[in-house]
Amino acid sequence: MADAARRQETLRSALGRVRGLGSAHAGVAHWVAQRLTAVALLPLTLWFVVSIVGMLGASQAEVRAWIASPLASVLLLLLVAATFHHLSLGLQVVIEDYVHHEEAKLAAQIAQKFACVLLGVAGCLSILRIAL
Repeated sequence: MADAARRQETLRSALGRVRGLGSAHAGVAHWVAQRLTAVALLPLTLWFVVSIVGMLGASQAEVRAWIASPLASVLLLLLVAATFHHLSLGLQVVIEDYVHHEEAKLAAQIAQKFACVLLGVAGCLSILRIAL
C-alpha cells in the first residue's frame, strides 16, 4: 500500500504536491448523468414524435385532451426535465472547454444554468396548466 501511495506521489508535479491537488473525481458523476439523460431521452423522444405524428390534423381540443391524460402529461414532464437537464450538462462542458477567461466562464455558466432552469420550469408549468 505504501508503494502505491509513493508511486502516485511521484506522478504529481511539484506544485501539485505542494497544493495537494489531485483528481476530484467529480467528472464521473457528470459523465454518468449526461449518459443517463441521453438514454432516457431516446424512448421519450421517440414516444413524443410518434404521438405528434399520430395527431396530425387533430383539433386543439383533442391535443389538449391528450396532454391532460395522466400518462401523456407525466411523460411530457419527464421529457422536458430530461431535455433541459441534458442540455445544461452539455452546455457546461462546452463552456468549460472553450471559454478561457474565468470571469466570462463564470458568467456563461450562470446564464446557461438560469436559462435552462427557467425554460424547463416554464415548460413543466405549461404542461401542468393544461393537465390540471
